[in-house]
Parts: sequence; C-alpha cells; structure tokens
Amino acid sequence: MDTDFRDLPPTTLADLLGRAQVMDIGIRPLWNSPRVAGPAYTVRCEPGDNLMLHAAIYRAEPGSVIVVESGDVDHALAGGNVCAVAQRRGVAAFVVDGVIRDLGEVREAGFPVFSRGVIPIPGTRERIGSLGEPARVGGVLVHPGDIVVADEEGVVVTPAARRTEILAAARAKLAEEAAGGLDAWERDHRARIEKALGDRGFTG
Repeated sequence: MDTDFRDLPPTTLADLLGRAQVMDIGIRPLWNSPRVAGPAYTVRCEPGDNLMLHAAIYRAEPGSVIVVESGDVDHALAGGNVCAVAQRRGVAAFVVDGVIRDLGEVREAGFPVFSRGVIPIPGTRERIGSLGEPARVGGVLVHPGDIVVADEEGVVVTPAARRTEILAAARAKLAEEAAGGLDAWERDHRARIEKALGDRGFTG
C-alpha cells in the first residue's frame, strides 16, 4: 500500500493528471471498500481466460495493486479463493477490466475489487497472456510501477516517472483548499463564474 498516495483523493489527482489517466466509469468498486493506493502489478489475460491473474497473485509484491486487462465480461477472472489468497499475500486490491464472482465472499473478507461487475461463470486457465508489461485497463495504459489510487470516486493512475511531482502538487493543492475554507472558495468561484459569463456576453 502506498501510504503517501492513500491520503490523496482521486478527484485531486484527476485535476492534476487529466482525463487520460482516469479509468472509465465502468471500473467501479464492487463493495464499499476504503481507498486503496499502490504500485501497479500489470497483467494481461486472454479473453475468457484467467490463468495470468491466478499466476500474478503469487508474484506481485505485498502492497501492489494487481491491474488486469482482459477484454471480456462473460467469464469471471477471479473468485473468492483467489481474492482471499491475494489478500493473505498482501496484495492491496484488484483493478480489473472484466468481472469476478463470489462477491459475497470477497466483501465479507474485506478485499477491495474494482471491476465491471460480477458473473457466476468462471474463465478457463489455459492461455498465456503477460505479466509485468503495459496493460490497458478502463481506457488507461498502465505501466508496471505506476501508482494506482481507487475509491468510490473512481480510479486514477499516476505515471511512476511523475510520482514525486504529482505527490507534491496534490499535497499543495489540498493544503491550499483547506486553508481557504468554503467562504474563500465561494468568493473565488463566484468571481470566476461571473468573469466567464461576462467574457461570453451574458448579462442576465
């Protein structure tokens, strides 16, 4: 788990990183899990097959977020036992462009999963994909070691090369917002809105 980034809301990171680093709205928490943050361990599964995700739970370092490209919503990538073993081995969360099963077990265990949903049909374990190579998940190209932050607001990926820059900028932004309070935010917001309206000829 990346404790530095865990304190940063996805909304703040999205403001700094832009749309290209934010996964699409289909990648959602499957239960009311806490915010997670950690370096990406990237996986690509062939459609309908989950072999590489099952392999990844034994290879990802503790604190990693396992991020999976699959291109399939007809077969579950993982179930309760796979999630339980991942949790026991210290994996922070799954973020999968696909679906899982055994949601009740996963929720009861408290293991965070962000995905496109659930289906009871398991995938096969027959086809080789890849581990530790770039994976496209929720429209974002994720590289190994990129910082993944996910909660109910969505999933944002900070490129590893920009970690220090974005961490400092996000902390500064949050500090500025906290120091100003709502009154200062409202004054600034109203001034900006009125200027935008006036610049466009609105006089109402």
